Amino acid sequence: MRRILALLLTTAMLAGVLTGCGGKGTADTTAAGEDVTTAAAGTEAAKEDASDEETAGADVTTAAAEDDTAAAGTEGDTAGGETIRVGALKGPTAMGMVKLMDDAEAGNTANQYEFTIAAAIDEITPKIVQGQFDIAAMPANVSSVLYNNTDGAVSVLAVNTLGVIYIVETGESVQSAADLKGKTIYASGKGATPEYALNYVLKQNGIDPEKDVTIEYKSEHAECAAALAEAENGIAMLPQPFVTTAQVKNDKIRIALDMTEEWEKVQTGEDKSALITGVVVVRNEFLQAHPEAVAAFMDEYKASTEYVTANVEEAAALIEKYDIVPAAVAQKALPYCNITFIEGQDMKTQLGGYLNTLFEQNADAVGGTLPDEGFYYLR
Repeated sequence: MRRILALLLTTAMLAGVLTGCGGKGTADTTAAGEDVTTAAAGTEAAKEDASDEETAGADVTTAAAEDDTAAAGTEGDTAGGETIRVGALKGPTAMGMVKLMDDAEAGNTANQYEFTIAAAIDEITPKIVQGQFDIAAMPANVSSVLYNNTDGAVSVLAVNTLGVIYIVETGESVQSAADLKGKTIYASGKGATPEYALNYVLKQNGIDPEKDVTIEYKSEHAECAAALAEAENGIAMLPQPFVTTAQVKNDKIRIALDMTEEWEKVQTGEDKSALITGVVVVRNEFLQAHPEAVAAFMDEYKASTEYVTANVEEAAALIEKYDIVPAAVAQKALPYCNITFIEGQDMKTQLGGYLNTLFEQNADAVGGTLPDEGFYYLR
């Protein structure tokens, strides 16, 4: 067990992004602090330079339906189902869950839920390995590492967040991916998923990342934003919601390219992959014991993501309520966070293709090998 946890912590350092809507190093797990500039992005996203604002160790836990909130005569009492312990990162993967969290708190769900919103991925993976979480939202590549390093102890239920990284600039020189040739790009996430995604898109557009473009990697998103502001017609790759917080400070920054769309443009054939930030996984032991509860969770979570994307203002208020990011940031960032719910064969095809792209650049990014069929839960 200790060896497994050590491997997972190492991978959390590699995860890098994302997690964008993400911490220092790799897993940019957004630590939404009081200052909107700390609302990072990443695998949800890492804790950027916001470490002084993050409440270390203070997970935001919502024990939904634990208390007898349903007073006599109150409609919508919880149907009584299983109690499911759910972990998620501050950022897009948690944003899509807020309607479910609110419904559960009100007793309007089939299951009972205990939600924990954590600041970093290393607060999530050990707990699902140890059985303290039943379901967890996490960076896509981390789920593969988790599967490979636990002998298949988890399965992916769905993709919950597509790509959250964007090419931004202070000029007007980038109108297509081809325009990146010969440019200097400021980015963070070297040796992690942001680098692999950028390399893939560049190569698919006939641009050699080593020869045709200069990529200056910084340790934090804030450094990229600073370099962007100082350079004439600067270009950077940033995740949401950090893009939004950077635009609040510098109104010259504009989104030039959506990397998720650029990824989609270069797909060919029937088996098309996608740029994926986050997924939701389940412990297989829990899945086998409570398949109906997991099915109900999937239905309720899907409905939550649909509500969040369709009702931005209301969802932003819930996102602030659960201390993920301030409502003002959430309202501007949500349309760009690519929150979704993709399950079944589509999930398997898109996620499998994405993991293969990472594997071809760095096998360690997915746990040394591509996960087998048991990794994908198809109901």
